[in-house]
Amino acid sequence: MKQFLVIQTAFLGDAVLVTSILEKLHAHHPDGAIDLVVRKGNDGLFTGHPFLRKLFVWDKRTGKNKGLFKLIGELRRTEYDHIINCQRFFSTGLMTVLALGKEKIGYDKNPFSFLFSRTVKHVIGDGRHEVDRLNALIEHLTDGQRPMPRLYPTAEDRAKVNALQEIHMKGHSGYVCIGPASVWFTKQWPEHKWIGLVKALPKDKQVFLIGAPGDSALAQRIIAASGRGVDLSRELKLLESAALMQGAAMNYVNDSAPLHIASAMNAPVTAVFCSTVPAFGFGPLRANGHVMETTEQLDCRPCGLHGHRACPKGHFRCAEGVVPATVAS
Repeated sequence: MKQFLVIQTAFLGDAVLVTSILEKLHAHHPDGAIDLVVRKGNDGLFTGHPFLRKLFVWDKRTGKNKGLFKLIGELRRTEYDHIINCQRFFSTGLMTVLALGKEKIGYDKNPFSFLFSRTVKHVIGDGRHEVDRLNALIEHLTDGQRPMPRLYPTAEDRAKVNALQEIHMKGHSGYVCIGPASVWFTKQWPEHKWIGLVKALPKDKQVFLIGAPGDSALAQRIIAASGRGVDLSRELKLLESAALMQGAAMNYVNDSAPLHIASAMNAPVTAVFCSTVPAFGFGPLRANGHVMETTEQLDCRPCGLHGHRACPKGHFRCAEGVVPATVAS
């Protein structure tokens, strides 16, 4: 029985996309044992995951370094056949080097890559999707076919969603989900644009606003200004949101985690790209995914891989140029 350790401690969307290699490792090594390392806050994605033996959680906010070495100590209790580092940064490189493994795989840009058994070239901007970059790490263990992410809401998650639908769906023929927030300001379509979108949506559709509890104030303002919608950002856990998105007529999101959740659930999605571009490799993965972006040719776009806290030029035309009525159509 092969033992695999997969390391991905970045943001929520990255944790969703790394499920693509969990799926593929299981498909090619069904008797293998797969362990996964994620950051605290993302662990809710993996409740009841059918292919995971153990989930390791690193709290990066409280006692980060102490927690890192405690985690490494836990990892060293198992000698893995393959350790797969899905990041390019110092802490996960250290984790990879100090854990026990016969083969240690990672990207060439990791500062500890010279100590890895196998390195893979990492390039952003060549049009390859992130799941293809992830697959490059395990292609020698599987094959060259693109892996797809997948999430597994539990029966309890789906029951919670069904109960909320019974409460809020009276008089509506279906619903849409809107995830209006992003960690990065310039990756987030402005509030007034979301208000315009909600106003432009068919009246027979219920509008559910989703996100983290901290996104509730934004959701409430959108509801108040548009005159419709239900804020579920404080109601739903991650897998419950995934189950809700799966049944939506459409999911409207930024270039952010809800986009990847939609891909993982094979749910229809329309993603608004502002300062970033799909060529970075984080666009929709399925045929029911759509990208909306400005048609204006801006020499300042993209202005960075992750976005900024404010538009560097001050005009934010990459976001302002996307029309709500066009997104809704």
